[in-house]
Amino acid sequence: MERAPSADARTSPLVLLRGAGGGLLMGLASLVPGISGGTLLLAAGVYPGFIGALAELTALRLRLRPIARLAAVGLPAAAAMVLLAGTAVGLLEARRWVLHSLFLGLCLGGVPRLWRGLRPARWGAAIGAALGCGLALAIAAAGPVQSADAGGYALSFLAGALAASAAILPGPGGGDLLRWMGHYEPALGSIDQLVRGAVGRGGSGPDLALALDALRAVAPLGIGAAAGVVGVSQLLRWLLARFEKPTLGALTGLLLGAAVGLWPFQQPTPPEPGDVVRGRLVTARNAESFDPASWPLARFDPSPVQVGASLGLVGAGLAATLALGRLGRDGSQPGARDRDA
Repeated sequence: MERAPSADARTSPLVLLRGAGGGLLMGLASLVPGISGGTLLLAAGVYPGFIGALAELTALRLRLRPIARLAAVGLPAAAAMVLLAGTAVGLLEARRWVLHSLFLGLCLGGVPRLWRGLRPARWGAAIGAALGCGLALAIAAAGPVQSADAGGYALSFLAGALAASAAILPGPGGGDLLRWMGHYEPALGSIDQLVRGAVGRGGSGPDLALALDALRAVAPLGIGAAAGVVGVSQLLRWLLARFEKPTLGALTGLLLGAAVGLWPFQQPTPPEPGDVVRGRLVTARNAESFDPASWPLARFDPSPVQVGASLGLVGAGLAATLALGRLGRDGSQPGARDRDA
């Protein structure tokens, strides 16, 4: 029986460079509701090796190669998340179709590699792909399950665990779950506040009181995220070792479902009385109190210039993941045998 990727496999500088590129994309995707960081790791050919190394580390097998692989992915991802957390919501409001076009191309660029890994296709892989795609579409279409006013450390821990699990798995991302649970904007704000308090901004020095205040909100999310990472990484390693084709099929389906949810030509629209936004009923009195980042999305008719620009961005994203997937490649396919990932 095939075994899951070994973190002891030879790790070349090009493989680490591919991991860094995948990590950068992972960090960017983690800030964009609608897609997970794991989706772009899978598209870039980094995913199986990342999961193998992560599972070893969470099992407290501290060896140099898995640590190097995780650092190559994690450091660029963390840098992207920290540096862009304060501006992510504004970018989504102003240029959502641009971001979605680029991320759509990035997702589609991983499909050829995944398809090669599924051959020869079997019923288990086909069923897994159908279930994965259906699940991703269902999550993307689901409404909010919790109001923004609900809080507490327990809910923050749960939100962190679910968001981390979604961030690792391909498909809609952790940002979606945080948004549905009312934690998305507060989490980004707390991270930005923590950075401002720790390092200072705009010429001001560090503010310890500001950082500690933000840490009280960030800590439960972080602890929950760590628990989610441990559980999901161990489960995925076990599934890849014992049910390789169905698991890869399900991961491919999750990626395709996430790509469908990235239709570029949609924009936030102000909620109207009678709508339900993040578990709250919109009335004439409170309609103006909703943050634009929480407004529902509506499709619009693009101009010819927007269509052309969108196609160009899709092509650029597709080319980027195709090129990234070839770095350090030894001809193996994704899955349990993809030891260069």
